[in-house]
Amino acid sequence: MFSANDVKELRERTGAGMMDCKKALQSSDGNMEKAIDWLRENGMAKAEKKGGRIAAEGITSMKVEGNQAVILEVNSETDFVAKNAEFQSFVSKLTDIIFSHDVKTVEEALELSVENGTVSDMITSAIAKIGEKLSFRRFEKITKTDSQVFGSYSHMGGKIGTLVLLEGANEEVAKDVAMHVAAMRPAYLSSKDVPEDVLNREKDVMKEQLLKEGKPADKVEQILVGKVNKYYQDVCLIDQIYIKAEEKETVGKYVKTNGGEILKMVRYEVGEGIEKKQENFAEEVMNQIKG
Repeated sequence: MFSANDVKELRERTGAGMMDCKKALQSSDGNMEKAIDWLRENGMAKAEKKGGRIAAEGITSMKVEGNQAVILEVNSETDFVAKNAEFQSFVSKLTDIIFSHDVKTVEEALELSVENGTVSDMITSAIAKIGEKLSFRRFEKITKTDSQVFGSYSHMGGKIGTLVLLEGANEEVAKDVAMHVAAMRPAYLSSKDVPEDVLNREKDVMKEQLLKEGKPADKVEQILVGKVNKYYQDVCLIDQIYIKAEEKETVGKYVKTNGGEILKMVRYEVGEGIEKKQENFAEEVMNQIKG
């Protein structure tokens, strides 16, 4: 029905105890998502972290110039390589290439012609030189008008990169918003961006929690309104409380007070959603000695 690895993954994704994870998987016939909901409904887990475990290494990179901006992520196998000057130089060169070409997907980008071949060939060459598997994972390009401003922020040497686009306001406000996005991890720009299936799942969990707390069934829908608004405040950028505000002011209000409106945000955290292979370093060293 489920394996020890399933229990381990559920523990890592929810922070619940081992026995509770086993019960959750038993109650859900081994379905991971249903098990997460079961734990949350029974008050044994926090909301699942966006994107699952953060596992892969690498860096994010950005270039903002004139009315164009690009943000991208390149993965490596180890953090040691991610901090390597040669790897960072490769990522910087790749960023310049993507910035200066009209491409919309990674597949298109890999086929771009560069010196000595394509971008794909360039990555292959870097892999041979650096000695680790490298992956150009994702990118996003944004074009603005003259009345709009970019805000960008890189945290922890590129482990987190954020890019925002504002109508009006100024670059200082946009930078503040980009820093907030890095720190507070909003999943969506506004409530209208939350997918219906995601919202319905949250509502189902909330209802079960309220019923288990003994709230009257005929009052649940009324209480749910406030809980949904709180959910929006947790996951939607414009509804979040601005981290630098002296009083409880939302990010949306802060930007509006400064004559602007948030149009777009991009937040890349290195390795989010990628499961990293579990390494046995002692075994690896012994194999090298024997070799």
